[in-house]
Amino acid sequence: MSVTPVRDIEIVEDFSSTARCDEGFLWVRRLRARNLRADGTHSAVYRIDVVDRPKLDAVAVLVWRQGPSGPEFLTRTNLRPAAHFRKDLKPVVPDPRSHLFCEEIVAGLLEPGEDGLPGLKARAAAEVLEEAGFAVSADAIVVLGQPFFVAPGILSEKIFVSAVDVTGLAQTEPEGDGSPLEEGGVLRWRTEASLRQAIADGTVMDAKTELALERWKASRAR
Repeated sequence: MSVTPVRDIEIVEDFSSTARCDEGFLWVRRLRARNLRADGTHSAVYRIDVVDRPKLDAVAVLVWRQGPSGPEFLTRTNLRPAAHFRKDLKPVVPDPRSHLFCEEIVAGLLEPGEDGLPGLKARAAAEVLEEAGFAVSADAIVVLGQPFFVAPGILSEKIFVSAVDVTGLAQTEPEGDGSPLEEGGVLRWRTEASLRQAIADGTVMDAKTELALERWKASRAR
């Protein structure tokens, strides 16, 4: 990952008004629908927007190790344009903080052909190598419960939550995927107390990170 600081994101072109809604990183289906009821009647026709990823689902990985004073968890800071450009909007609750970077755990999209549990674990292991620099086997990946919807009112994506123990493994420089969104990214180890505090005070505002930590903790208590 690049160590050169990124200070902002400049919009070179906004082509929202001319772009197709079924192309790009996200697809938007604009539909008219009606509810079909058990008694044979139906509701009035209403409009719905459904947002899909071409690569539908994702896997998140809580990378952890046993440290001198307990478990430690790896996070990454990633450029997040959608969060950053909230600054141009007017949220109901004002937020003066910058969200140019968001601190999260390792995650990536499931590729076509990565089917079933073996495919899920293989993708998780690939993301750990690409984003964190640890070579782990697919068998080392532990799936933590069922996947969750990010925003089921509009988004069809599910995220699968997993974890992997890298205690004692050598770490190499993560290669990344070459995306400009990885510029300026930083890896950081946090103790459990530090990560929980970061979640509580809003330093970490990523749902998959919080959920992964809680599920990992619950799995250790069994």
